[in-house]
Amino acid sequence: MPDILNSIRVAFGLLVGFDTTLLHVVVLSLTVSLSASGAATVCGLPLGAALAVFRFRGRHLVILLANALLGLPPVVVGLGLYLLLSRSGPFGRLGILFTPTAMIVAQFMLVLPIVVALSHRAMVGIWRDYGDDLLVSGASRFRAIPHLLSIGRLEALTASLAGFGRSVSEVGAILIVGGNIAGYTRTMTTAIMLETSEGHLGFALALGLVLIVISIAVNACAFGIEARARRVTPREAA
Repeated sequence: MPDILNSIRVAFGLLVGFDTTLLHVVVLSLTVSLSASGAATVCGLPLGAALAVFRFRGRHLVILLANALLGLPPVVVGLGLYLLLSRSGPFGRLGILFTPTAMIVAQFMLVLPIVVALSHRAMVGIWRDYGDDLLVSGASRFRAIPHLLSIGRLEALTASLAGFGRSVSEVGAILIVGGNIAGYTRTMTTAIMLETSEGHLGFALALGLVLIVISIAVNACAFGIEARARRVTPREAA
């Protein structure tokens, strides 16, 4: 019990005192996760909408693949990227292994299927409700995609937040391609794992509290957006 209480005191001391090492880890984590989820949002939302709008051979296979990759094991992504980015790999000359860039790429690959799958599910219903009106007004299916995303902006934001929630809590892939280098590629999740194994429970607990607050905030935002969407939709349809 004394050890637990001491760890709690140390954790709150680090948080209240704005410890520079802790702040650097938090800032790096948010930078990597926001970059990866932002890139996945830019690519994934139009792709998800396109899967709802267009009909082409292999479409159902793409949809199935996007949903299947929702449970993609992070360590497998990390291993695959490691092999590609290592010196003997096809992209080794880029020299980005064990850098934040490699971590962003890894999280992007994990987040993209989430954004695509969730946005597709949302856009299917919106296209069913508004698709004919958009086509009758003269918009092609391609030009209808921005309008579709505008109508479903709340659902699109929810998909983006879900992707960010996945990226900020990820550990396996970024540990492999980032190397958990102190002051350079050490994020909240990898630092918690390392500090716990070394017995620095106060520092690990402080990072854990920050991560919990971020996760709760993201989930609260997603829940609020979903609730608002349910309230707004009936009024807009009326």
